Amino acid sequence: MGNKSKTKDEWKAILSSEEFRVLIEKGTERPYTGQFNAQEEVGTYTCKACKTPLFSSVAKFDAGCGWPSFNQAIDKTSVGQILDKTHGMTRLEIVCTNCGGHLGHVFNDGPAPTGLRYCVNSVSLDFEAEKK
Repeated sequence: MGNKSKTKDEWKAILSSEEFRVLIEKGTERPYTGQFNAQEEVGTYTCKACKTPLFSSVAKFDAGCGWPSFNQAIDKTSVGQILDKTHGMTRLEIVCTNCGGHLGHVFNDGPAPTGLRYCVNSVSLDFEAEKK
């Protein structure tokens, strides 16, 4: 169950207003504005809300879409998918399975070997650099 049992007021006390808008209210940051979009440092991207490891920098690629993109999650059980029919589209929303935080969407136009593009809001992520 993780942190899914937190109330909106509890999340508001922990997250910034922008983090709350994206992670809890399923918002989207503007493209090309996120701190991790162009980052090339080696390490692990974690959920901003609960610190669950989500993506490795090894899976990150430049999709040219304006958001950090990954071709696979670290663990298939850490990133869940929910059918999203908002805004006149049908997409697959991706969420942290530990806390339920909104991450972004996954598309079938990514590179090999998976063919997937996990398109993630930077504000939904934190980053742990690889220790040398």
